[in-house]
Amino acid sequence: MTVAANPNAEAETLNAKLAGLDLAERLSLVAGLGGRVVFTTSLGIEDQVITAEIGNHRLPIDVVTLQTGRLFPETLSLIDETEKQYDIHISRYEPEQADIDAYAAKYGLNGFYESVEARHACCGVRKLKPLARALAGATIWITGLRRGQSSNRADTPFAEYDAERHLLKVNPLADWDLDIIKAYVADNSVPVNPLHARGYPSIGCEPCTRAIKPGEPERAGRWWWEQDEKRECGLHVAEEATAISAQQ
Repeated sequence: MTVAANPNAEAETLNAKLAGLDLAERLSLVAGLGGRVVFTTSLGIEDQVITAEIGNHRLPIDVVTLQTGRLFPETLSLIDETEKQYDIHISRYEPEQADIDAYAAKYGLNGFYESVEARHACCGVRKLKPLARALAGATIWITGLRRGQSSNRADTPFAEYDAERHLLKVNPLADWDLDIIKAYVADNSVPVNPLHARGYPSIGCEPCTRAIKPGEPERAGRWWWEQDEKRECGLHVAEEATAISAQQ
Protein backbone atom coordinates (compact mmCIF):
# COMPACT_ATOMS: atom_id res chain seq x y z
CA MET A 1 0.00 0.00 0.00
CA THR A 2 1.35 3.42 -0.92
CA VAL A 3 0.30 6.76 0.50
CA ALA A 4 -2.41 8.24 -1.70
CA ALA A 5 -2.09 11.63 -3.34
CA ASN A 6 -5.02 12.70 -1.18
CA PRO A 7 -4.76 10.62 2.01
CA ASN A 8 -7.70 12.37 3.66
CA ALA A 9 -9.94 11.36 0.75
CA GLU A 10 -8.59 7.81 0.98
CA ALA A 11 -9.45 7.76 4.68
CA GLU A 12 -12.97 9.03 3.99
CA THR A 13 -13.51 6.30 1.42
CA LEU A 14 -12.26 3.64 3.80
CA ASN A 15 -14.38 5.07 6.59
CA ALA A 16 -17.51 4.64 4.46
CA LYS A 17 -16.58 1.06 3.52
CA LEU A 18 -15.92 0.00 7.11
CA ALA A 19 -19.22 1.38 8.37
CA GLY A 20 -21.23 -1.36 6.68
CA LEU A 21 -19.11 -4.31 7.84
CA ASP A 22 -18.87 -6.44 10.96
CA LEU A 23 -15.67 -6.52 13.00
CA ALA A 24 -14.08 -9.53 11.29
CA GLU A 25 -14.80 -8.02 7.88
CA ARG A 26 -13.39 -4.66 8.93
CA LEU A 27 -10.14 -6.17 10.13
CA SER A 28 -9.83 -8.44 7.10
CA LEU A 29 -10.35 -5.51 4.74
CA VAL A 30 -7.73 -3.42 6.49
CA ALA A 31 -5.24 -6.30 6.66
CA GLY A 32 -5.64 -6.80 2.93
CA LEU A 33 -4.72 -3.23 2.02
CA GLY A 34 -1.03 -4.09 2.12
CA GLY A 35 1.94 -2.58 3.88
CA ARG A 36 2.68 -3.00 7.56
CA VAL A 37 -0.50 -2.99 9.63
CA VAL A 38 -0.01 -2.47 13.38
CA PHE A 39 -2.51 -2.89 16.19
CA THR A 40 -1.52 -1.26 19.49
CA THR A 41 -3.17 -2.89 22.48
CA SER A 42 -3.37 -1.71 26.07
CA LEU A 43 -4.88 -5.10 26.97
CA GLY A 44 -8.15 -3.35 27.85
CA ILE A 45 -11.42 -5.15 27.21
CA GLU A 46 -12.02 -3.63 23.77
CA ASP A 47 -8.44 -4.29 22.69
CA GLN A 48 -8.84 -7.91 23.76
CA VAL A 49 -11.79 -8.23 21.38
CA ILE A 50 -9.66 -7.00 18.48
CA THR A 51 -6.79 -9.29 19.46
CA ALA A 52 -9.18 -12.25 19.56
CA GLU A 53 -10.34 -11.52 16.02
CA ILE A 54 -6.77 -11.12 14.78
CA GLY A 55 -5.70 -14.37 16.42
CA ASN A 56 -8.74 -16.44 15.50
CA HIS A 57 -8.59 -15.40 11.84
CA ARG A 58 -4.77 -15.46 11.64
CA LEU A 59 -4.71 -11.97 10.17
CA PRO A 60 -1.37 -10.47 9.05
CA ILE A 61 -1.47 -7.69 11.63
CA ASP A 62 1.39 -6.92 14.03
CA VAL A 63 0.10 -6.78 17.63
CA VAL A 64 2.17 -4.55 19.90
CA THR A 65 1.86 -3.06 23.37
CA LEU A 66 3.57 -0.20 25.17
CA GLN A 67 5.14 -1.73 28.26
CA THR A 68 5.57 1.56 30.10
CA GLY A 69 7.26 0.19 33.19
CA ARG A 70 4.34 1.31 35.39
CA LEU A 71 1.64 -1.17 34.33
CA PHE A 72 -0.51 -3.13 36.77
CA PRO A 73 0.73 -6.68 37.49
CA GLU A 74 -2.64 -7.92 36.22
CA THR A 75 -1.97 -6.28 32.86
CA LEU A 76 1.47 -7.86 32.56
CA SER A 77 0.05 -11.30 33.34
CA LEU A 78 -2.67 -10.82 30.74
CA ILE A 79 -0.09 -10.25 28.00
CA ASP A 80 1.30 -13.75 28.52
CA GLU A 81 -2.16 -15.31 28.85
CA THR A 82 -3.35 -13.67 25.63
CA GLU A 83 -0.32 -14.83 23.66
CA LYS A 84 -0.91 -18.41 24.75
CA GLN A 85 -4.65 -18.42 24.06
CA TYR A 86 -4.38 -17.04 20.53
CA ASP A 87 -0.93 -18.39 19.62
CA ILE A 88 0.33 -14.93 18.73
CA HIS A 89 3.27 -12.76 19.68
CA ILE A 90 2.66 -9.38 21.28
CA SER A 91 5.72 -7.17 20.77
CA ARG A 92 6.64 -5.09 23.81
CA TYR A 93 7.96 -1.56 23.34
CA GLU A 94 9.55 -0.07 26.44
CA PRO A 95 10.80 3.44 27.27
CA GLU A 96 14.51 4.17 27.09
CA GLN A 97 16.18 4.21 30.50
CA ALA A 98 18.00 7.43 29.63
CA ASP A 99 14.65 9.14 29.01
CA ILE A 100 13.25 7.89 32.33
CA ASP A 101 16.36 9.10 34.16
CA ALA A 102 16.13 12.53 32.51
CA TYR A 103 12.46 12.80 33.42
CA ALA A 104 13.10 11.85 37.03
CA ALA A 105 15.94 14.35 37.27
CA LYS A 106 13.68 17.17 36.09
CA TYR A 107 10.32 16.31 37.65
CA GLY A 108 10.91 13.47 40.12
CA LEU A 109 9.84 9.91 39.41
CA ASN A 110 6.20 10.65 40.29
CA GLY A 111 6.22 14.29 39.25
CA PHE A 112 3.23 13.73 36.99
CA TYR A 113 0.95 14.44 39.96
CA GLU A 114 2.29 17.99 40.24
CA SER A 115 1.37 19.50 36.88
CA VAL A 116 -0.20 18.76 33.51
CA GLU A 117 3.13 19.61 31.91
CA ALA A 118 4.92 16.98 33.98
CA ARG A 119 2.22 14.39 33.30
CA HIS A 120 2.40 14.95 29.54
CA ALA A 121 6.18 14.69 29.74
CA CYS A 122 5.88 11.33 31.50
CA CYS A 123 3.43 10.06 28.88
CA GLY A 124 5.82 11.31 26.23
CA VAL A 125 8.69 9.26 27.64
CA ARG A 126 6.75 6.12 28.50
CA LYS A 127 4.18 6.07 25.69
CA LEU A 128 4.72 8.46 22.79
CA LYS A 129 8.37 7.70 22.10
CA PRO A 130 7.85 3.92 22.31
CA LEU A 131 4.77 4.30 20.09
CA ALA A 132 6.89 6.03 17.45
CA ARG A 133 9.19 3.02 17.40
CA ALA A 134 6.27 0.61 17.31
CA LEU A 135 4.75 2.37 14.29
CA ALA A 136 8.00 2.78 12.36
CA GLY A 137 7.38 1.67 8.79
CA ALA A 138 3.65 1.14 9.34
CA THR A 139 1.08 2.27 6.80
CA ILE A 140 -1.97 1.51 8.96
CA TRP A 141 -2.47 1.87 12.69
CA ILE A 142 -5.37 0.00 14.31
CA THR A 143 -6.67 1.14 17.72
CA GLY A 144 -9.44 0.20 20.14
CA LEU A 145 -10.93 3.70 20.33
CA ARG A 146 -14.70 3.82 20.83
CA ARG A 147 -17.13 6.72 20.76
CA GLY A 148 -18.63 5.72 24.09
CA GLN A 149 -15.37 5.93 26.03
CA SER A 150 -15.52 9.67 26.65
CA SER A 151 -16.96 12.91 25.27
CA ASN A 152 -13.57 13.59 23.72
CA ARG A 153 -13.98 10.45 21.57
CA ALA A 154 -17.67 10.85 20.70
CA ASP A 155 -16.94 11.58 17.03
CA THR A 156 -14.36 8.83 16.47
CA PRO A 157 -14.50 7.69 12.81
CA PHE A 158 -13.77 4.19 11.54
CA ALA A 159 -10.85 5.53 9.55
CA GLU A 160 -8.93 8.79 9.49
CA TYR A 161 -5.62 10.09 8.23
CA ASP A 162 -3.05 10.73 10.95
CA ALA A 163 -1.11 13.61 9.43
CA GLU A 164 1.41 13.70 12.28
CA ARG A 165 2.43 10.08 11.75
CA HIS A 166 1.67 9.92 8.01
CA LEU A 167 -0.49 6.81 8.12
CA LEU A 168 -4.10 5.65 8.12
CA LYS A 169 -5.58 5.21 11.57
CA VAL A 170 -8.39 2.66 11.83
CA ASN A 171 -10.78 2.37 14.77
CA PRO A 172 -12.83 -0.77 14.01
CA LEU A 173 -14.79 -0.65 17.29
CA ALA A 174 -15.79 3.00 16.96
CA ASP A 175 -19.52 2.19 17.02
CA TRP A 176 -19.43 -0.59 19.65
CA ASP A 177 -20.75 0.18 23.13
CA LEU A 178 -19.60 -1.46 26.33
CA ASP A 179 -22.54 -3.87 26.49
CA ILE A 180 -21.71 -5.25 23.04
CA ILE A 181 -18.07 -5.57 24.06
CA LYS A 182 -18.97 -7.50 27.22
CA ALA A 183 -21.33 -9.80 25.30
CA TYR A 184 -18.60 -10.63 22.78
CA VAL A 185 -16.15 -11.39 25.58
CA ALA A 186 -18.64 -13.69 27.32
CA ASP A 187 -19.68 -15.49 24.12
CA ASN A 188 -16.10 -16.06 22.97
CA SER A 189 -14.30 -16.73 26.27
CA VAL A 190 -11.94 -13.82 25.73
CA PRO A 191 -9.43 -13.33 28.57
CA VAL A 192 -9.78 -9.92 30.19
CA ASN A 193 -8.06 -7.94 32.89
CA PRO A 194 -9.54 -8.83 36.32
CA LEU A 195 -9.37 -5.14 37.19
CA HIS A 196 -12.41 -4.54 34.97
CA ALA A 197 -14.54 -6.44 37.50
CA ARG A 198 -13.18 -4.19 40.25
CA GLY A 199 -14.44 -0.96 38.72
CA TYR A 200 -11.66 -0.17 36.22
CA PRO A 201 -13.26 0.09 32.75
CA SER A 202 -10.18 1.93 31.41
CA ILE A 203 -6.76 0.73 32.56
CA GLY A 204 -3.46 2.49 32.02
CA CYS A 205 -0.40 2.88 34.21
CA GLU A 206 -0.95 1.88 37.84
CA PRO A 207 -0.13 5.28 39.45
CA CYS A 208 -2.43 7.09 37.02
CA THR A 209 -5.54 4.88 37.12
CA ARG A 210 -8.26 4.46 39.73
CA ALA A 211 -11.61 2.69 39.81
CA ILE A 212 -14.51 4.86 38.71
CA LYS A 213 -17.52 5.84 40.82
CA PRO A 214 -21.13 4.99 39.87
CA GLY A 215 -22.32 7.24 37.06
CA GLU A 216 -18.85 8.40 36.01
CA PRO A 217 -17.69 8.13 32.36
CA GLU A 218 -15.54 5.13 31.43
CA ARG A 219 -12.31 7.12 31.42
CA ALA A 220 -12.96 9.16 34.58
CA GLY A 221 -10.39 7.06 36.43
CA ARG A 222 -7.54 8.11 34.17
CA TRP A 223 -5.41 11.02 35.54
CA TRP A 224 -8.32 11.70 37.91
CA TRP A 225 -6.48 14.49 39.76
CA GLU A 226 -6.60 16.73 36.67
CA GLN A 227 -9.59 18.98 36.05
CA ASP A 228 -9.65 18.93 32.25
CA GLU A 229 -12.47 16.58 31.19
CA LYS A 230 -10.72 15.99 27.86
CA ARG A 231 -7.50 14.74 29.40
CA GLU A 232 -5.57 12.29 27.20
CA CYS A 233 -2.05 10.89 27.20
CA GLY A 234 -1.29 12.21 23.72
CA LEU A 235 -1.45 8.96 21.77
CA HIS A 236 -4.71 9.93 20.12
CA VAL A 237 -4.48 13.72 19.93
CA ALA A 238 -2.28 15.89 17.78
CA GLU A 239 1.05 16.91 19.28
CA GLU A 240 0.09 20.59 18.99
CA ALA A 241 -3.15 20.03 20.89
CA THR A 242 -1.31 18.18 23.62
CA ALA A 243 1.14 21.03 24.01
CA ILE A 244 -1.69 23.58 24.26
CA SER A 245 -3.45 21.45 26.89
CA ALA A 246 -0.28 21.28 28.95
CA GLN A 247 -0.04 25.07 29.01
CA GLN A 248 -3.61 25.62 30.20
